Amino acid sequence: MRNFLFSKNLNYSLLFNYNRLQNHNFARYFHFNSTDDMAPQLSFPPQPAPSWIHTPEEILSLTDRYIVSAKALDDKVAALKDVSIDSVIKPLAYFENENYSLVYQLSFYGAVSPSKEIRDASTKSEEKLDNYSIEAGLREDVFKQIDKIYKETQNNDALDAELKKLIWKLDVTYKRNGLELPIEERKEVEKISKELANLSLRYNKNLNEQTEYLLFTKEELDGVPEDTFNGFEKQVIDGVEKYKMTFKYPDIFPVLKYCKVSETRKRAYIGDQNKCTPENSDILAEVVKLRSIFAQKLGYKNYSEFTLEQRMAKTSKVVLDFLNDLRTKLQPLAKIELEKLLNLKKEVTNNKNEEKLYIWDQRYFDTLLIETEYKINHQKIAEYFPMENTVAKMLEIYEKLFNLKFVEINGPDKSVWHEEVKQFAVWKLDNAEEPEFSGYIYFDLYPREGKYGHAAKFGIAPGYFDPKTGKHVRPVCALVCNFTKSTKEKPSLLKHDEVETFFHELGHGIHDLMGKTQFARFHGTAVARDFVEAPSQMLEYWTWDKNILRNLSSHYQTGKQISDELLDDLIKTKHVNGAIFNLRQLHFGLFDMKLHTVESSEVGKLDILHEWNQMREDISMISNGGELTKGYGSFGHLLGGYASGYYGYLYSQVFAADIYYSIFKKDPMDPAAGKRYRDIILKRGGSKDEMKILEELLGRKPNSEAFLKELGIVYSTL
Repeated sequence: MRNFLFSKNLNYSLLFNYNRLQNHNFARYFHFNSTDDMAPQLSFPPQPAPSWIHTPEEILSLTDRYIVSAKALDDKVAALKDVSIDSVIKPLAYFENENYSLVYQLSFYGAVSPSKEIRDASTKSEEKLDNYSIEAGLREDVFKQIDKIYKETQNNDALDAELKKLIWKLDVTYKRNGLELPIEERKEVEKISKELANLSLRYNKNLNEQTEYLLFTKEELDGVPEDTFNGFEKQVIDGVEKYKMTFKYPDIFPVLKYCKVSETRKRAYIGDQNKCTPENSDILAEVVKLRSIFAQKLGYKNYSEFTLEQRMAKTSKVVLDFLNDLRTKLQPLAKIELEKLLNLKKEVTNNKNEEKLYIWDQRYFDTLLIETEYKINHQKIAEYFPMENTVAKMLEIYEKLFNLKFVEINGPDKSVWHEEVKQFAVWKLDNAEEPEFSGYIYFDLYPREGKYGHAAKFGIAPGYFDPKTGKHVRPVCALVCNFTKSTKEKPSLLKHDEVETFFHELGHGIHDLMGKTQFARFHGTAVARDFVEAPSQMLEYWTWDKNILRNLSSHYQTGKQISDELLDDLIKTKHVNGAIFNLRQLHFGLFDMKLHTVESSEVGKLDILHEWNQMREDISMISNGGELTKGYGSFGHLLGGYASGYYGYLYSQVFAADIYYSIFKKDPMDPAAGKRYRDIILKRGGSKDEMKILEELLGRKPNSEAFLKELGIVYSTL
């Protein structure tokens, strides 16, 4: 459930200028798409979609040309005598606007390309760009030009608000890069920044490329759904047939949820926790040390204070107070939930003296409790949510709510990086006679070797206003997931939590597609990290609405909708063991804060292995069984833009719940409410202060009443 913009290390992201591509015969990378079965005005998007035919050599060549072009613009800006918005800020902004797309695309290859050679080239490209970006972000001559304009305009209330924010953003980014430090210290900051960028690339590449697995006999997989282990690759070792379980979601989750054999669950859990180690666990330790030194050199108490300065929360005290207060409220509820699971374990194992529920037991007994007490069989429910039909109906919901039309691109005009990927052109229908093109979205839904292993929305090209044409250039994004593939016996079936996951990621995609800002750097999901999840989390509420779930459903064999009885039973489980789940989120959030609030003088004493395991046991109140694991070696958020930011998943739920209860709960499919939300929250992206647009939508400051009610902590009249 992550949102990638590919700009975590770019300082102001001057990217290779598409206008110059024509001089190098690069037009072949783009083409127009059409569909034959739609109304004519929806058949021909006015903007070309990306083409996916770059070779490894071209990826690196384009990267080098970008760096030359970006440096030339910096040199030109630095040499200017006439320093103004028109001579400095706008050229930088327009160059940035026009050229985010190519570098985003070149980086995206590393997460999805089926070719290892292309993925490797993508990683090398990103490393080159990171290093150049760090060097460019420390150019004092360019900074002085921008800073002069900033000082002249910061109190000019008549200036366009988005332009004013851009000037501030450019200026403050240079300052946060260390431009106000003495030259020798600046060089040290540059060196640390390059090391951090390189380590981040290595860590994430290791995650994407990992192919680790465990082998189990059929007996050791007792209880795992047959269609799951039948999909496992088989190996015969010493005459014994074994099944290969990878650590991809469709493999490991069913084992942890359904396997009756405790030792199998334990091996699977520990193996998953320790994947990509020791290399990634060592990388994280080095990153934590370097981040602490980096922050101290820039005058901050710790890396968390440096990071949070530009988030909604502002300080680590606010974050820690929020997380620890939640922990205090949730642990008494979790204690009751855990007692219930332990009693179930005693009953199942016929051992009344069983004293502990282990961490590898939790998913299994959680699933068993739902099946036995609430009569819910998630495998049976999944039969009502075949992938193709469910996704199509999800799109219909978004179409009605936000007045859109999704048009799938097929045939010779389809342009994708893998044959399984779906491509859509999206249109806004506010003016039925002249639909407005909103952009392209791709769905890459199934696992494969070398592919990003979780669920996320990737920004490929942000939108912006082009003053040369007087029109908006529309965005391109992709949803990358890892759902179970179809088999000869049955189609890909989505469990309810997977329906929720896809709805969430599609929410990120809609945030991108509905964005309409002047500048690319503020487009769509380019908002404060502790707000970015709120729009998608808000839309998760739709997947717990009885009428909506019924309309989404269609049994893969009979076509019948799911029964009211099944839906009622499912909805009753929404908050079952919710305190346990949220304590798990608190473990991640507090561990993240622990790593990034340590001061440089103390970082050498930090025992990350101990903290990970002890904090997990203390916060979740579930035993590790004495097993020390290195799950932080695959905690990709920490090196993927969420450092000192994981708390945002819980923090943004406050806003998500408030919006849903205040605007949509009465009628989730109210198109007037959807349009108002679309135009106030989604359209503006990061161009305006997040708290101000929340207040505009709600008519007041947001509060936590709905959030706490959802957690079962307080009960109100909402």
